[in-house]
This record gives sequence, structure tokens and C-alpha cells, in this order.
Amino acid sequence: MAKIGNLGKLITFEVSSKKVFTFNDMTRKASGRWVKQEPIMRKPKSEFLGADLQEVSLSILLSSTLGVKPRKTLERIVKAVEKGEHFTFVIGGKPVSKNKWIITNISEAWDVILSKGELVQAKVELNLQEYS
Repeated sequence: MAKIGNLGKLITFEVSSKKVFTFNDMTRKASGRWVKQEPIMRKPKSEFLGADLQEVSLSILLSSTLGVKPRKTLERIVKAVEKGEHFTFVIGGKPVSKNKWIITNISEAWDVILSKGELVQAKVELNLQEYS
């Protein structure tokens, strides 16, 4: 098994002969917090307040043909979102930031469903935010 990373104990991104659980289209946003002071008869002055919380979004394909149980995985993720759980986010053995992360929202598209309602494949969009 080749471990790519993990989101705490909730998700382990990995590739093996039995399972492919990866992500793609990951984007990361880091920004600063600024305010503009408005002195009379002079140009405004920008004041740096500090770093803002980072954000990450990523896409995941959950497919039973790749050794993943889509419905069970979705239920675990939704439960974590609704409970407000926070996780360490690691990729390539290194934390993405020194802080933990929360899942601010999940969007799912159920692509393949069998005749008895078994979910075979779903696409998931996760939005994470730094937790401090």
C-alpha cells in the first residue's frame, strides 16, 4: 500500500492493488487580513492584522470498483461535518499546516446506483478550513 496522506482518522488517501482512494483538483487559499484606516485629507493607510484561516478544496471519486465503499464513506464524512470534528491534514507525510482542519461543507453527486439502490460511484467535493 502506498499512503498518499490522511485527514485524521476519517480519511486515508491510498493506492494499493485492492484499493484506490485518492483526490484531485486540490486548491489551497492563504490570505492576510487587512483593514484600511481613513485619515482625514490623506490617503488611506493599510494595516495588516495577521494571517487569515487557510482554505482547501478537493475532489474525490468514491467507487466500489476501486475498493471503496461510497455510501459508508459518505456517511462517515457527513457525520464528521455535522459534529464539527477537526483533523490533522497530512499529504506526503507532511502536515498541510501547523493547525488542524475542519470540513466546512461536502457536496456529493451520486453517479452510479444499482437497481436495489446500492451506490456504486459518487463524486465528492470537500471544502476544508484551518481550525485554530
